[in-house]
Amino acid sequence: MTLLGLYFWRLYAIWKAPELRPFPVPAGIWAWIVGMGGMLAALLIAHAGWDLGLPMTIKSSIGWLKGWALLAVFPLAGACLRIRPEVVVRAMMWLAVQTMALMPILVLAALAHLPQRLFVSPLKAIGGPGPEFFSVYLYTIDPENGSLRWQFIAPWSPAAGMIGDMIFLLAAFERNRRLRIAGTIAAVLICFMTKSRMAILFLVIYPPLIWVLSRISRPALQMGAAVLSLIIGIVAQQVMQLIDNSISAFKGARASSSRVRGALGRLAMNRWREEAPFFGHGIVQRGTHYVEFMPIGSHHTWYGLLYVKGLLGVASLILPLLWSTFEMLLLAQSSALGRAALGMIFMLFYYSNGENLEILSYLFWPGLLVLGAAHREASLRQPESRPALVFAPA
Repeated sequence: MTLLGLYFWRLYAIWKAPELRPFPVPAGIWAWIVGMGGMLAALLIAHAGWDLGLPMTIKSSIGWLKGWALLAVFPLAGACLRIRPEVVVRAMMWLAVQTMALMPILVLAALAHLPQRLFVSPLKAIGGPGPEFFSVYLYTIDPENGSLRWQFIAPWSPAAGMIGDMIFLLAAFERNRRLRIAGTIAAVLICFMTKSRMAILFLVIYPPLIWVLSRISRPALQMGAAVLSLIIGIVAQQVMQLIDNSISAFKGARASSSRVRGALGRLAMNRWREEAPFFGHGIVQRGTHYVEFMPIGSHHTWYGLLYVKGLLGVASLILPLLWSTFEMLLLAQSSALGRAALGMIFMLFYYSNGENLEILSYLFWPGLLVLGAAHREASLRQPESRPALVFAPA
């Protein structure tokens, strides 16, 4: 909200200091603003339709401000304020170095059987999504198999894995070689210490995917893709079997978690279709013992949107995501900043299938700033005068 206030202050102060004038809002950022406005509209319509009352409407609107609204605010700040992307990348590298320095202490605390929870923030008194957002843990123990897991500054381990993946994709664009290597190592260690299957899988599929997507306009790559598709077509049955086996192994790694996620998704889909297809239920509701009392629609952005905000909510997220994907795909062919932003969009799509993006937006906001800066560069249709990242144009 501070960045948003700075943006409006600079708009007001134009007549005093023209050099502080914010950059014009790019079309891609308008897509995010309109989309997140659609989230608020779905919220208000659902609350009115289900007669949830004014206090609940106010509470949910505050939740929108702390969640979905940030998906528009941070890209707006990155696009219109004079925030240099290389500063954001450097800050994330120092965070990674700091985290790596603390890792031995966190491991020793677990081996010494120190209390898991270090402290609870006094900010809990003002309320929030849940107590886990205000608790700081030295380590946690997986109730399914008793193994040690670490969640660092995140409310749960997979969310920390998401931070690790964001550091991993941004580390490739750090100018300083030592910080780049340290950031990459720290990101990998974070992902493995969280024992998040999604985080570890991201480390494997992201590098080749972003390499291909950032060179998709090259004829040599197109010809290679044609040959590869022919080969895959010949061995399609074996490839499909390999994919099925990989999916089964992925789910079997933590079978209980996969069962709960699947049940939550089915429950959300059934109640969405039968009760509130267009604007959703307005609020989340706790599930039964079968889903370990988890909120219906949690652990999955799209199921959560359908259940809480209906088709309007899904459209309000998918449209800006697709807009940014198309624009960053074009920019990535000639811009390192475009490749970083394309990686961020891929991460959002990827984690939307295992997390609720809006509730974690306060964690991955540095990537949203980079996305906003890339939209500014795309609107100018030329690389910025001062290169933001280390890579030369592809």
